[in-house]
Amino acid sequence: MVAVPELKKYLDKDIRIELNGNRVVQGKLSGYDFFLNLTISNCLEVTSVRGENEFVQLGQCVIRGNSVINIELI
Repeated sequence: MVAVPELKKYLDKDIRIELNGNRVVQGKLSGYDFFLNLTISNCLEVTSVRGENEFVQLGQCVIRGNSVINIELI
C-alpha cells in the first residue's frame, strides 16, 4: 500500500518548493492529491541573479508531483 502525502498541515500556508531543473517556486498551498500534484495560489518563481533573488509572478499554478524534490514551510 502506498502512503498518501501528509500535506494537510501545509494547506493555506506559504511554502517553498524545489523542483527538478534547479527551479524554485513559492506560494500558498491550496490543494494536493495522492500523486503529490500541487495547486499553489499566488505562485512566484524564484530566480537568483548575481546572488540576489528575483521573483516572477505566476499566479495560480498546478505543479506535477513527479517534478517536486522538496517542500518547506516559509
